[in-house]
Amino acid sequence: MLNPADDRLVAALPAGVVRPLEPRHLDEPRGYFAGQGGLLAAPRTVEEVAAIVRACAEARVAVLPRGGGTGLVAGAVMPDGVPPLVLSLERMTTIRDVWPDEDALVAEAGVTLQQVQEAAAAAGRQFPLSLASQGTAQIGGVLAANAGGTGVLRWGNARALCLGIEAVMPDGSILRDLKRLRKDNTGYSLRDLLIGAEGTLGIITAAALKLAPRPAAMATAMLEVPDPQAALQLLSLAQEMMAGCVTTFELISGQSLAFVAETLPEIRQPLPGAPWSVLLELSLPKGMDPEAAVEDLLGRAMEEGLVLDGAIAQSGQQAAEFWNLREHLPEANRRIGAISSHDISLPLSEIPRFIADAGAMIAGMGDLRINCFGHLGDGNLHYNVFPGPGRTRADYADLRFRLPEAIYGMVVERGGSFSAEHGVGRLKVADLERWGDPVKLSSMRAIKAALDPQGIMNPGAVLS
Repeated sequence: MLNPADDRLVAALPAGVVRPLEPRHLDEPRGYFAGQGGLLAAPRTVEEVAAIVRACAEARVAVLPRGGGTGLVAGAVMPDGVPPLVLSLERMTTIRDVWPDEDALVAEAGVTLQQVQEAAAAAGRQFPLSLASQGTAQIGGVLAANAGGTGVLRWGNARALCLGIEAVMPDGSILRDLKRLRKDNTGYSLRDLLIGAEGTLGIITAAALKLAPRPAAMATAMLEVPDPQAALQLLSLAQEMMAGCVTTFELISGQSLAFVAETLPEIRQPLPGAPWSVLLELSLPKGMDPEAAVEDLLGRAMEEGLVLDGAIAQSGQQAAEFWNLREHLPEANRRIGAISSHDISLPLSEIPRFIADAGAMIAGMGDLRINCFGHLGDGNLHYNVFPGPGRTRADYADLRFRLPEAIYGMVVERGGSFSAEHGVGRLKVADLERWGDPVKLSSMRAIKAALDPQGIMNPGAVLS
């Protein structure tokens, strides 16, 4: 049994770390859960984090790590149980060092993703992970959730961009593994174990991150395609013609554009009414003409019937407008109000058939609308189901649990995942129990028991 985080714990904590617990420390973006907490501790150093965790371990008090609070699966809020100590990393905001010639940077956990990007740019490099929430999302939380974003096709998830970490383990010991090495085969990779664990095995306090050279030129285009199969063939063609230069390949349904037009009419749409479209971005080396590269691709794709129409950004401002449309798709969804939202991934070749089969299945359940969009290049779809026109979520209460069961069943049957880039948190714990491989689950529980035998680290997240 765990004990509440209350005034009895304060004397055991480092001086100056306890701060008032504010509403912003207890909320989550979708409003599905209302968090709770007994105390808030905001340490300034890894040693203070270690002292806090040691005190909590001795007192058997739960520790709830808190980053920027942008996660979408309730991994950073605890709606029930004994009130935890909320441990905010917001004061650990130092870029400790940058090595441009090594393409490496070390940042503390409370540094935002945008600040990491800016530090890289100041050194003539880029940190290529990009999220809509990058102005708020903190690097510790980004790694704890193994966040994805729009550049996974070219650069991989957060895990692929991390060289080493510093972390505090559940007993308060400090793992000092901030190596900047590309090769280090010295036993188990605790770095990779802690990344994606959502704070259930330890607290990441700093990370050594991979940087990359900045591209000499960028090319951005919105392309209308007849269907998802054509989009997939277009992706293959783009990679064939410009291997290693395709940074982003986003699939956008016509329903996405309709929702934006309805709820955010001020946002410019380059291809209004397109049944399906692709947002393509190329990162090009010196010597390549970005406009010519896209025009060559567009000409070949139109010859093959893969593209019906297109708009090529003629300036940075136009490219920003294309991205502004893409980044507001979730906001349009929120304003319409989904019955059921799903962050799924599939093998690329399965995506067109899944979209067709799932669409037919859902059509048989009632007058529902499907908004399917996402990172086609890495197989990640945001597949969301909405009420029919003029109706509300309340009209479909009977489908609230039937929809995820049916959709996830279809995803898993095709070798996909019910959680692509947002993690498990508390929202999908039951889904992991339902769809996870039994041997994987038992191994995860064994690791959790070995590293956190008292169960104080973010209890209730990932594993029930």
